[in-house]
Amino acid sequence: MTRRLDSGTRVARVEVVLVRHGETEWSRTGRHTGRTDVPLTEEGERQARAVGAALRGREFALVLSSPLLRALDTARLAGFEPEVRDDLAEWDYGEYDGVTTPEIREQVPDWTIWRYGALGGESVEPIGSSRSYSGPRATCSRSRTATSCGCWPLAGSGSRPRRAGCSRSTRGSSARSASSVSSA
Repeated sequence: MTRRLDSGTRVARVEVVLVRHGETEWSRTGRHTGRTDVPLTEEGERQARAVGAALRGREFALVLSSPLLRALDTARLAGFEPEVRDDLAEWDYGEYDGVTTPEIREQVPDWTIWRYGALGGESVEPIGSSRSYSGPRATCSRSRTATSCGCWPLAGSGSRPRRAGCSRSTRGSSARSASSVSSA
């Protein structure tokens, strides 16, 4: 299925499926989880297998993952062997890694990651400037460009947008143009 853009260019229909890692002890308790490699809980493993069942039978041009085990284990338990990309690593929360928002706000009452960043970690500005989408130079598997394989930039990992990532379903046509599957 293709559609014509205002410019007259024809593009293939693209479907993007986002999957967030399964539950970890820190995500269950509301702790900011960045670069600390917290494993999935038993519930997180169950969630990953459930996502796999929901996606069974679908083919993807590209499956990407953060290098952290919670993301890799989610993908593998769901039945996929993802391409690992270091630039998809979770936000570096620095000294706030493993700390809840209420705990941070005891020191900085109006704290948000967007206003103050993370003490000893990343702030919004460098992430936006150094990890922004670079257009057709972003490549998919088999040396195809992002635009030729139907991959498009997406910002989002739970509530913390970070980096472009994509997957393209190649299974028949569907009434949905994009979908999101969340395991946690």
